[in-house]
Amino acid sequence: MQPDELRTAFSRLDGKRTVRITFAAGQTLVVDGAVLIPVEDDGLLKLTDGDREFVVNSARVAWIEIDLPKKP
Repeated sequence: MQPDELRTAFSRLDGKRTVRITFAAGQTLVVDGAVLIPVEDDGLLKLTDGDREFVVNSARVAWIEIDLPKKP
């Protein structure tokens, strides 16, 4: 996937959804309460759960799963 495609997919993350990213090698990254970090000087694609930052190598992403917002 291209970084811009992932940024578009992640653009509506508001800290209330879980994201699962499966990489081509088979590993899965789960980010609970995910938020997309706006583009910084380094240009890297990053997500945060509020405690950590996760740098995502978009070229190695096989697929992503984003939970739907919880119903009130």
